[in-house]
Amino acid sequence: MKNKIKIQRAIHNLTQDDLAKKISVSRQTINTMESGKYVPSTALALKMAQVFGVSVEELFQLEDGD
Repeated sequence: MKNKIKIQRAIHNLTQDDLAKKISVSRQTINTMESGKYVPSTALALKMAQVFGVSVEELFQLEDGD
């Protein structure tokens, strides 16, 4: 699953730590999501989308084989 977390963080001028605090996870969790090693739960994806003011579909895209 591809994501645009890093792009959205840059647009909103947030560090990984800033985003992590906003959605109550660790900075390492943000890092693993950005690198595609971890797919967030629905609740976590919704929280991130809300922080960025975008839809979940704008933040995450399925790839072939997902």
